[in-house]
This record gives sequence, C-alpha cells and structure tokens, in this order.
Amino acid sequence: MILLEIVYYAFIAVVFIQVIFYTFFFGRFSFSKIEKKPSKKVPVSIIICAKNEAKNLKSFLPSILHQDYPNFEVVLINDASYDDTPEIMEQFAKQHDNIKIVDVKNVEAFWGNKKYALTLGIKASTHDYLLFTDADCKPVSNSWISEMTSHFNNEISIVLGYGSYQKIKKSFLNKLIRFETLVTAIQYFSFAKIGLPYMGVGRNLAYTKEAFYKANGYVNHMKVRSGDDDLFINQIATKKNTALSFSEESFTSSIPKTTFKSWFIQKRRHVSTAKHYKFIHKFLLSLIYSCNFLFWLLATILFVTTFNWQIVLGIFLFKTILQIIVYNYSAKKLHEKDLVYLLPVLEVFLVIIQLTIFINNLISKPNHWK
Repeated sequence: MILLEIVYYAFIAVVFIQVIFYTFFFGRFSFSKIEKKPSKKVPVSIIICAKNEAKNLKSFLPSILHQDYPNFEVVLINDASYDDTPEIMEQFAKQHDNIKIVDVKNVEAFWGNKKYALTLGIKASTHDYLLFTDADCKPVSNSWISEMTSHFNNEISIVLGYGSYQKIKKSFLNKLIRFETLVTAIQYFSFAKIGLPYMGVGRNLAYTKEAFYKANGYVNHMKVRSGDDDLFINQIATKKNTALSFSEESFTSSIPKTTFKSWFIQKRRHVSTAKHYKFIHKFLLSLIYSCNFLFWLLATILFVTTFNWQIVLGIFLFKTILQIIVYNYSAKKLHEKDLVYLLPVLEVFLVIIQLTIFINNLISKPNHWK
C-alpha cells in the first residue's frame, strides 16, 4: 500500500510538471499567431547537399528552380556520389544559369562527413543569405524563399522553418513518423518562442553566411558525424538572433521512410546528437521525455491496481484533454490535424521507440552519412 501511495503521488507530480510544459512552454507556440512579414527580396543562395540522389533531384529540384523570387542561386553539392547525381546536376545546370555545382571528393580526414561537404558549398556560394533544404524535399509553394527570408533583419540571422513529410494513406508508420516530426517541431518552435532556441531541421533552415563564419562553421562539432543542422543551431542560436517561419507557404515536404527499420536507423542518428546540446536544453528535453514515460508507466500501474482509480482517471483525462487542445492548435498551424485523433496511441508507441533508441545508442553507435 505504501508503494502504491508513492506511485500515486509520483503520478500527480509528473502530471503537474507536464501541465506546466503544455501551458507555459508549448502553449506559447500553439496559441501564437502567424506574423506575415513583407518580402525582403534579398539575394539568396539555396544549399542542397546530395549523395546518390539522382532520382530525387529529377523529381524535386524543379520546384525550387521555379520559385517566384527575383534573385537566387542554387548551390548543388555532389558529395562523392556514385550514381547519376553528377550527370543530373549538369543537365539542370545547362538549362539554368543560376545553378552552381560543387563536386566534393572523399578526403580521408573527412570521409563521409556531410559537414565538410556543406562547408565547401557554403564557401562557394555567392550570397550572404543561405537557405538549406535536402534533395528529397520540395517547397509546398512557390513563395518558399520569400516566406523564409522575410524574417531576416539587422538582428535576425537564423530562421527556423518546418519540414513536413508526405502523407501516405492507411499507413500507421507514416502517421508515427509525421507525429514524431510534429512533436519535435512543437518543441523547437516553443523553446525558440520562450527564448531558448535549441535546434532546426536541415530540410528547411536559413541563416546568414556571416553567422556561419563568425561561429567558425562546424569546427566545434566537426567530429560529430551528424548535427549539421541541430548542433550548429544549438551552438549559435539566441533569443535575439532567431526567428520562426511557420506559415503554410514556408513549409517543405519530404519523402518519408517506408519501412520501420530505415526510420529507426534515421532516428538513432538524430538522437545521438542530442548529448552534445547545451546543458539547459538537454535537461529540459530529458525532463519532457521522462515525464511522458513516467505518465504512462505510473498510470498503467495505478489503473491495474485500481488505486484511487476515480481520482487517477480524472487526472489522466485532464492531462490528456489539455495535451490534445495544445497539440490541436499546433497541428492546425502545421497542417497535421489528422494526427491529433490518434494522439494517445501514437504517443505510447513513440515513447517506447524513443526508449529503445536510447538503449540501442548506449550499446552501439548509429551509422551516419555515407
């Protein structure tokens, strides 16, 4: 009985912490309004690093080249590809004079290091404003460049965007992938809203060349094979120099993984970089996950034992309803509302998968950019 009382009060404490997060952290983004900024029309260099992406370049590069924007170049980085990527890049370059190709050869000291390839691409770029995306991404509108760059000013040198994944009907894995992406976006947008920006996604991210050089590029974490987006932003982003772009016209859309194994490997790489974040970010993110895990674990124990089950049920429903409300507003902004209906189920799966990834990463190192 004493043990169950401890579990009961621990459950109350966990829910209390979660309510604070949903109300004062995630609510800042969920209930915020989209601020439309006038287009600056600054010259922009779009950076795309591709490794064996011939098929995706053929499909998605036209959506970038046809952007409604007066002055931009596309820097295509061929990172030691062994498929038809170089030939596809050359074909596009013959048709468009605003394409610049950077051919990266494998160097022993930087073998398979995407940050090395990106650094060469950034150095070769012409303009001071850099906009990053991936070869398997496409902007959802022809105003993507305008929307992302409209946030730059004398103080703002970083713009965090949203990179969505395409919807696949009748696929639970697709919903799980998109839910994890939504949760991650809610977190990094919300943290930025309260003045603690900690990451961005390379599928849709912008910053100035001056900010890149001022931070000595990726030097501080060059040996960490992943993190060209989140670790770099974690290093340089502040309350004053970071802006958010979450209007629908600023989104990009990517091809999601179609097998659980490939997605699991991808997430292992992403999670492995988190240990290099600043302490405050690691602490808060660990607290969020720990509370999510404990919420479901402790609630299960209390429901199975029927200990104060009426009160436990009331607390459980209160927290769940609050979470659904907050997530619903965010999902509406990011056009992911279909995920809210499965929120409890998706969260349970995600908590279990994240725990599995954490254990796997302790046992062995994940594979990175090859």
